[in-house]
Amino acid sequence: MTGSSARLGMEPAVAVIIPALNEAGNIDPLVRATLHAAPVRVIVVDNGSTDATAREAVEAGAIVVYEPRRGYGYACAAGVAAARDAEILVFLDGDCSFLPEEMPLLLAPLLEDRADLVLGSRVLGHIAPGAMPSHQYIGNWLVAWLMSKLYGLRVTDLGPYRAIRRSLLARLHMREMTYGWPTEMMVKAARVGARLVEAPVTYHPRRAGQSKVSGAVRGALLAAWYILGVTLRYAWRQPVSRRPQDD
Repeated sequence: MTGSSARLGMEPAVAVIIPALNEAGNIDPLVRATLHAAPVRVIVVDNGSTDATAREAVEAGAIVVYEPRRGYGYACAAGVAAARDAEILVFLDGDCSFLPEEMPLLLAPLLEDRADLVLGSRVLGHIAPGAMPSHQYIGNWLVAWLMSKLYGLRVTDLGPYRAIRRSLLARLHMREMTYGWPTEMMVKAARVGARLVEAPVTYHPRRAGQSKVSGAVRGALLAAWYILGVTLRYAWRQPVSRRPQDD
């Protein structure tokens, strides 16, 4: 365990939220690796799975909550509601494409009061061959460029592996309940003057099953539509306030 994660016992409570839809074969090793990486609580949100996702998650040591409304944002919101006493929230995909052992890299800037939102950047880290299709890579770059122009937000990636202060998330009044949730979090955080930093993470092909986004044309198109729409939609709205109050 790294020095950052070793200090977590004296720091704010951390919950790791894992939205999951038919991730049997992935969720068991992911939950176990996450619990081993740092003293955190793991909440798996079953978003309507028809396989053994929920059972595997429980057996691995996670708390499982159910969100029948399909949508990444719905699943994330259900996880946030379940993590009532957590002051720091980590979002992690359920397909084993990210490494839980890299979580201390995301937590350190929050624990050291250098950030309010930490984004795991695959661009700054490492993208394994076959992990990110070319269209996803190009779309990622395009939206990051738009964010720099519209919000002055200097980021290299829109990856879902991230950590945020609960106090900040509560003030963002999240509304996007599908693929637009991660993008909404970023642009709203930028508009209220939150401190955003990136940490390098590695990205691998999913361990089992098929991606709901990049693994299907319809999923990829829908994700691109929502992400682009959210990026543009909030550019001219009045921000609620400037800096969030830290914990």
